[in-house]
Amino acid sequence: MDLYNVFALLLVVAALFGYLNHRFLRLPSTIGLMVLALVSSVGIAVLGRFEFPSLIGIVKALRQIDFHAVLMQVMLSFLLFAGAIHVDVRQLGQERLPVITLATAGVFISTLFIGGALYLALPFFQLQLPLSWCLLFGALISPTDPVAVMGILKQARIPKQLETSIVGESLFNDGTALVLFVSLFEFATVPDSSAPTLRSLGALFAQEALGGVALGGVLGYVGYQLLRTIDNYQVEVMLTLAIVTGGTALATSLHTSAPLAVVAAGLIIGQHGRKHGMSDESREYVDKFWEMLDEILNAILFVLIGFEILVLRFETTYLLVGLGAIVVVLLGRLLAVFLPLQILSRRHAFSEHSVKVLTWCGLRGGISVALALSLPASPEQELLVAVTYIVVIFSILVQGLTINRLVKRLGISLPTEANSAAH
Repeated sequence: MDLYNVFALLLVVAALFGYLNHRFLRLPSTIGLMVLALVSSVGIAVLGRFEFPSLIGIVKALRQIDFHAVLMQVMLSFLLFAGAIHVDVRQLGQERLPVITLATAGVFISTLFIGGALYLALPFFQLQLPLSWCLLFGALISPTDPVAVMGILKQARIPKQLETSIVGESLFNDGTALVLFVSLFEFATVPDSSAPTLRSLGALFAQEALGGVALGGVLGYVGYQLLRTIDNYQVEVMLTLAIVTGGTALATSLHTSAPLAVVAAGLIIGQHGRKHGMSDESREYVDKFWEMLDEILNAILFVLIGFEILVLRFETTYLLVGLGAIVVVLLGRLLAVFLPLQILSRRHAFSEHSVKVLTWCGLRGGISVALALSLPASPEQELLVAVTYIVVIFSILVQGLTINRLVKRLGISLPTEANSAAH
């Protein structure tokens, strides 16, 4: 099955599942699509035992999809830009201290705790991984996923301050996590004599993270200057598309973080380009275009995540490790939120129950799965992919479905009207 037919299949399935969810399940879009894809995957796996040619063809087509390449190299930049242009930059500026701290120190704390706990726990399951590989798992599972977070928070009634912190952290912690992941990968796979040093890691972080933000700032400013000189919504939509596609390609060639570059550009375009560089008509068309593109790509992504179960190998031991990893990841998230907020509370006022909400709303998603799948084929990769998938499914389905219930129980849920106005 060629690339066009694979894309057509995914789009048709996403549209059908979207209809079924809206018509019958009425779950948040991302969750409903994943549930239907998971159920369909189980059905295909069962029917596949009877060797129906059409089902075998579907499974083969899914196995041909490079999930890591599709998400990290194609879809992610569009999804991040679509989310960033609608972020309230002023509110984000007020929450910049917790956002930056959680997106950097929080990721390191979570990585160390999760990696260390996994290393100590695996012998109880008659399994063993080098510490470097356990830390690698900590790095790939620690970042909160901006796609999952923004997709689910659209329907959550969380106070605006907390929502800004959650969304802001999820937009920026990818850069930290990706640099950490790449560095730990080198530790895990290269000989000790050529392992990276702390100095080289610092240089890599500066190049990837700081370079990505700087590049995004330049792209956003240039884009804003171009937008304010014209009033033609077709051209303005194409300019925003050019910022994303060209910016991603340029960041990749300069070896800087493309996700951070796109986020920085999106924040500038959202704050200045939409408000001061576009007419009301152009702003409406640009918003509608990116909202529609965001919905389509989100639908395809979560259908892909649900179908990914067809190409993964699960064993009973992997399932048990995955269930244990859910607890470890939640504890790591709690620690990564509690420690920074305790220190920052002397200089920054946090709303009540911030630790609980930030912990439970730290959703994992497709980025973690993509990073796990990018590891070289090996028994270690097989285990980490299975465990990552179990944690992600729990995060999106269980945590995602209970966020509203949590904020209601804590007594901080916004009325529907207030939440709508906030968005």
